[in-house]
Amino acid sequence: MRTRDGRVVERIWADTTRITGTILSISGRRDLTVELDCGPHRGHRTVVIPYRASGRLQVRHPKFEPGYLFDAIGIRQAGTSLAMLPATSQPPYPARAVPTPPPAYAGLQSRISGPATWSDTFDEEERGAAYPMLERSDTGCPDAGVSCTGLPYLAVGSLLQVRNLCSQRNANVPVVACGCVAGRFCDRCVECDTSPRGRVVELSPFSYVELGGDLVKGCFNAQIGLG
Repeated sequence: MRTRDGRVVERIWADTTRITGTILSISGRRDLTVELDCGPHRGHRTVVIPYRASGRLQVRHPKFEPGYLFDAIGIRQAGTSLAMLPATSQPPYPARAVPTPPPAYAGLQSRISGPATWSDTFDEEERGAAYPMLERSDTGCPDAGVSCTGLPYLAVGSLLQVRNLCSQRNANVPVVACGCVAGRFCDRCVECDTSPRGRVVELSPFSYVELGGDLVKGCFNAQIGLG
């Protein structure tokens, strides 16, 4: 399929969702219902894990209990979010125990590498990014400013240069939201290579796909700098 500006669309996504947050409670015997805290600006979300998907999710989420992080990709069906695939391997620490950045990281590098992920909490076709290291007073988000990567502080409205190291695509993406939940994931992306630990940006689906990301894979190795 070709768009009006000449670009080729490789695939069309419909009803894809991503559920990322801290586990508050789990109930059910076969199909599991999980209540998540997705941060002070995103509120609580409820996701259902169908029995057929529970095995593959729990293999990569061994701490399936309150206080630990959860990140899954699924679909919306009849108003319900169904988690079908793990988006990452669950960090081994509780959500409130994020490792501190290594001393060598002072947030002064002109370019910083790490996983870029996506979230479905943006407006449709919005170009934008959520970034962990924002001033709390600017965002009204008391959980901002947490990351195991030495990211510099930025303000809402800043432009990030984001480069997909797998597709070699670049874009200047505005910071439009607080990425306080993304900052709690000290994980790696293994698409095309193994990234350093720590998510550096969370993109809207539109920006993520525009940069060559695959929604189902959930991340790409990125390098960011100021636009």
